Amino acid sequence: MTKDFFQGPAQQAYSQDWLAFERDALWHPYSSLTNPITAYPVVSAHGVRLTLEDGRELIDGMASWWCVIHGYNHPSINQALHDQIEQVSHVMFGGLTHRPAAQLAARLIDITPPGLDKLFFADSGSVSVEVAIKMALQFWQAQGQANRTRLLTIRSGYHGDTFGAMSVCDPVGGMHSLFQEVLPQQFFVTAPGATLNSSDYSRSLDELEQTLRNDRNKIAAMILEPVVQGAGGMRFYPADYVKYARELCDRYDVLLIADEIATGFGRSGHLFACDAAGISPDILCVGKALTGGYMTLAATLTTQRVAEGICNGDPGVFMHGPTFMANPLACAAANASLELLFENGWFTQVSQIEAILNRELGQCIDLPAVKDVRVKGAIGVVELHEPVDMHSLPEQFVQRGVWIRPFRNLVYVMPPYVISEVDLNYLCITIRDILSAL
Repeated sequence: MTKDFFQGPAQQAYSQDWLAFERDALWHPYSSLTNPITAYPVVSAHGVRLTLEDGRELIDGMASWWCVIHGYNHPSINQALHDQIEQVSHVMFGGLTHRPAAQLAARLIDITPPGLDKLFFADSGSVSVEVAIKMALQFWQAQGQANRTRLLTIRSGYHGDTFGAMSVCDPVGGMHSLFQEVLPQQFFVTAPGATLNSSDYSRSLDELEQTLRNDRNKIAAMILEPVVQGAGGMRFYPADYVKYARELCDRYDVLLIADEIATGFGRSGHLFACDAAGISPDILCVGKALTGGYMTLAATLTTQRVAEGICNGDPGVFMHGPTFMANPLACAAANASLELLFENGWFTQVSQIEAILNRELGQCIDLPAVKDVRVKGAIGVVELHEPVDMHSLPEQFVQRGVWIRPFRNLVYVMPPYVISEVDLNYLCITIRDILSAL
């Protein structure tokens, strides 16, 4: 029976040519099955290098979407997972608990901005944003203000691909305009400009205060990505805006949610981007680099006020519960990753990356195809005048032995913190060489 089961047509197609089967059957993120992009088969990864099935090695400039901060196959995280799997790989978090979750919670509470001393584990970044939104809505419901059901945010943001998260992504320039008719309608204000002197910055501040003044009784929370807007456009903006948003939310009694899924754990040059503004949000979302890129795990932290407000109201519990929340393996990986973050001196690592990106990637500004170059922490962005060809440009990078995945009109790097100066220089030189031919 078992042999017959594994002799179906899909299994046969897989056996004959697994890559052809993969291209035909598997969707990749934001991709087409009728006009698929090339997916390169990885067989192993060590440090900052990916090894393809044909033997080629690629220097990874993406840290697998920004999360593999310590590089691949790190012995300390490997050992932590081996140790944990010998004890318990998974157990439901409903009515049961375990040390790795408690230890991770303690560490996160200690290193995140002050006052965030209650924590809910989630499966992914998108889910942590869903949890944050539900916390805000349930908090006001419990306060007898059930009309406060909407969110306020700034344009050009990205918060995830689930429905609540999509509703606070940019409705025009974002990736989810197709779903606008069925998404909850939120309040959007102009995204702040990159400098304090920018007209966009001033206009956004004015719109923000006016919206809070006029619609505070409808707004449960403001959500933003502090200082760095990630997948919505890789935009940087002044920390003073985050500080002012915190002051306005306090003035008009609106909760502030900080989405630090991309920026958390040192990526922006601060341990958390909120630190640059010297503020603490009411709710904080973290993910991506939390486990060092080993397993999916995220967390939503909040304050005593919000937690008590939810639990002292009807129905007296927080209404969310993922099956795999606080998975012991993921928590063990996260604990090991946090230890490495501080043992390795994350600030020195990120500062060195920032200096090299400014020196080497900054030279792209002279290229005709380039509109802007910007660097913050371990993030380097080259913005082009025109969108890139996602079929040909990644292949050109692969041919040069690097893995860089552009999107829209952006070519960027967010490498592992352990990348060497030689490898990072090569990434930057390769970007300059390829973009010079556009």
